[in-house]
Amino acid sequence: MTNEEIYRIAMEQSAVDANCQAEDFLRPENVIVASAKHPEARRYLELPFVCDLVSYGSNLVASIDRKYEELVREYIEKYPVEHCFETPNLHVLNEAFQKHGMMVCFMAEYFLPDVRQLKRLPCSYELRVLGPEDFQELYTDQWSNALCGKRKELDVLGVGAYQDGTLVGLAGCSADCEQMWQIGVDVLPKFRRQGIASAVTSALAYEILERGKVPFYCCAWSNIRSARNAIRSGFRPAWAELTVKPEAFVRGMNR
Repeated sequence: MTNEEIYRIAMEQSAVDANCQAEDFLRPENVIVASAKHPEARRYLELPFVCDLVSYGSNLVASIDRKYEELVREYIEKYPVEHCFETPNLHVLNEAFQKHGMMVCFMAEYFLPDVRQLKRLPCSYELRVLGPEDFQELYTDQWSNALCGKRKELDVLGVGAYQDGTLVGLAGCSADCEQMWQIGVDVLPKFRRQGIASAVTSALAYEILERGKVPFYCCAWSNIRSARNAIRSGFRPAWAELTVKPEAFVRGMNR
């Protein structure tokens, strides 16, 4: 695949998720659309959204419950796109939604591979390509970023780093939608800072592309270690996303 094909596939998937058109992410003006369920949306999304903001850099697309349109429009037209995803401006959106029993919840940056930079990185440990049959005993806290116990059926592929037969690092991917598989990675604490994370991440990205799928990677703004791993592994920032959820849901996550 070329970078252009990868970005096209990603925007088309974001359009499915947001209930808009892929070209909406490239418009000079912001776009507001009504959120709706879609059978081809990323499988972990709870649709329809109350409010989900997405930017690929050109503008902002807001996928919303229409009853909050005035609130959202006032916010996204008041501040520059990049500031809509950060404090202090973000407090304005959060305070407005709290009056309706909602709060800003998920915020993340998403990365796509740059095929001009992507390469299999060296590793001083043995690397093995893994499948679902290898994951059964790995649904533990130490591998909870690479694999998801709540959605085991989506975990389709992985690359593990082994020392004398013991797993010390793991990149796994979930088939979150038809054309895009999301990568997560874990390395045992005493084996970190040895290049294992980038080795298994880059190797898994290759394996995914060879299967005709697009790998993507996600982390929080402040997760510097994870963002650095994405960059070292040949990924580059592609889009930002922010989701509003019911206040009870947010409070529950914060317990």
